[in-house]
Amino acid sequence: MAGLRVPGTLTEGLRLVPHPAVMLILEFGPTPSTVHDGADGLHRGSLVAGPGFGSGGGVRAWGEHIECVQVRLSPVVAGTILGVSPADLTGAMVSLEDLWGRAASRIREQLGGIPSWEERFAFMEALLLARRREARTPVDPAVIWAWNRIVDSKGLVRVDRLADDLGWSRKRLWSRFQSAMGIPPKRAARLARFDHAVHRLVAGTGAADVAAAGGYCDQSHLHRDVMAFAGATPATVVVEPFLTVDDRAWPTTGPHPPARSLAPLAHPLTRRPRPALRSRGGSVR
Repeated sequence: MAGLRVPGTLTEGLRLVPHPAVMLILEFGPTPSTVHDGADGLHRGSLVAGPGFGSGGGVRAWGEHIECVQVRLSPVVAGTILGVSPADLTGAMVSLEDLWGRAASRIREQLGGIPSWEERFAFMEALLLARRREARTPVDPAVIWAWNRIVDSKGLVRVDRLADDLGWSRKRLWSRFQSAMGIPPKRAARLARFDHAVHRLVAGTGAADVAAAGGYCDQSHLHRDVMAFAGATPATVVVEPFLTVDDRAWPTTGPHPPARSLAPLAHPLTRRPRPALRSRGGSVR
C-alpha cells in the first residue's frame, strides 16, 4: 500500500497505468479526486478497479488537496476482502460505497482523524485482515497456482503449459481462471509481462534489452504492447509518475525494511506542487 498527498492541484491529470492487481483507493482529503475512464465513466471519491484497469492510457485522475491510501490486492484474495469478484471489476471502476455502504464513509472519517501515515497503514492492514477473516470465499487452488506461475514467471509461462501441468484442457483453464481472476490467462500473462518490462524501462534498461529478456519478438513488439497498455511509447512511458512512484512504493529489487517501517518519499506528480508519497514495504533508492 502507498499513501499520497497532493497539497495543490493536479492540473494535467495523473495517468493510471495498468497493473496485475486489483486496485483499492481510499480517499480522506478535504476534496475528492475525479477519475475519468477515457470514455463515459466518471467517478469521484474512493474506488475499486480490476486487474489491468487503465489499459489504453485513457484513464486519468484530477483533483486538488488530495489525500488517499492506495492498496494493491492480488485477485487471489481481493474477492474475499472486497466482497466482489474480480470478474465483476473487469475494465471498470466501482465506488467503494457501492460495495461497503456506510462502512466506506466511516473508514474515510477514521483515516482523516489518524495523524500519521504509519498509523494509517496499520489501521488499513488491520481492516483488510479482519475483512478477510470474516468472509472467506476461497479461490480454486489450481487457479491460484496458475496465477502465481504467471506472475512469478513475469508473464513468460505458456498458457498451454499451465493447462498441461494441471491436467486440464485449455478451455477449462480459460473458463475457471477468468471466472475467478477477472481476466483470461493469456491476458494476465501479457499484463504481467508488460508490467515487468515497463518497470525495467523506468529503471533505465534499454528497450532492446527489455524486449530480448522480456519475451518480445523484437522492439516493435515491445512498442506495440506498451502503447496498447499505457497509451505511450517506451521512450515516453518512463516519465509517467504512476510508474516512477511505483518503483519506490512497490520496489522489485533491493532490501525491504522491517514490518512496520515507514519510508518517507517524495515525487513530483506535477511540476506544481510537489506531493508527498508514503509507502509500506518500500525502500528508498
